[in-house]
Amino acid sequence: MSKNKNKEKDEDRIALELEPVHKDERKFDKKSYDKNLRKLQIELVKLQEWIKLKGLKVVVIFEGRDAAGKGGVIKRMTESLNPRTCKVVALATPTDREKTQWYFQRYAAHLPAAGEMVLFDRSWYNRAGVERVMGFCTTDEYQEFLRTCPEFERMLIRSGIILVKYWFSVSDEEQEQRFQSRIDDPTKRWKLSPMDLASREKWIEYSKAKDEMFKYTDTKQSPWFVVPADNKKRARLNCISHFLSLIPYEDVKHDKIELPPRSSDEGYVRPPFSDQTFVPEVF
Repeated sequence: MSKNKNKEKDEDRIALELEPVHKDERKFDKKSYDKNLRKLQIELVKLQEWIKLKGLKVVVIFEGRDAAGKGGVIKRMTESLNPRTCKVVALATPTDREKTQWYFQRYAAHLPAAGEMVLFDRSWYNRAGVERVMGFCTTDEYQEFLRTCPEFERMLIRSGIILVKYWFSVSDEEQEQRFQSRIDDPTKRWKLSPMDLASREKWIEYSKAKDEMFKYTDTKQSPWFVVPADNKKRARLNCISHFLSLIPYEDVKHDKIELPPRSSDEGYVRPPFSDQTFVPEVF
């Protein structure tokens, strides 16, 4: 069967299994979201097993404005997967040493081996976004990135890596609400950095930088897939469903698992509870 037919088969299967969700946001209830997410997560487990069996190498890039929902979809994609073969990479600001390296070097170190999937929560596209807008790179460095990036990605693809790039698109109004939510919620305040606040002041500059980035890097071999992200739940389901449709996979057959009986406790005497220190039962 051809790759296109395999892809169509996977798209049809996923579409048929998902529960219909009403377009009216008010009728998009938590129950239908949870039900659909559960089905997609089961498919992700199947895909991960297929990737391991076939020795595939998968890289997924998540980019977009701050508070666009990248971390939310990554969390839902990975929470049911084996962390040994599915890794999330979210690199901090480069060190002084890393700043002197070839720009792509610190990212290349995290690329997958056979049977692995790597999700980049922001990626080498930092240079075309925050570094460009905030002046953290020179014009020459920026222009060199735009020239080099498509070649770098073609090189990855030729090496056998499956490269998928998602751009999460969020409106000005929705981003403002999410920033305010982070300010008001102590458990989310860590998500709001000084750089996030600065990005609000440079909304248009970021828009221009994104358009220029797409102009050079939205290629036939490595296209950008744009995810409308004003509704977080829809964005998560749509992104995961689309990702599953890109890689043809099959159910991996498993041997039947039978739980063995526990060994006899003959000859074992448990130490007295008074010799141990227990956590207080506050709840």
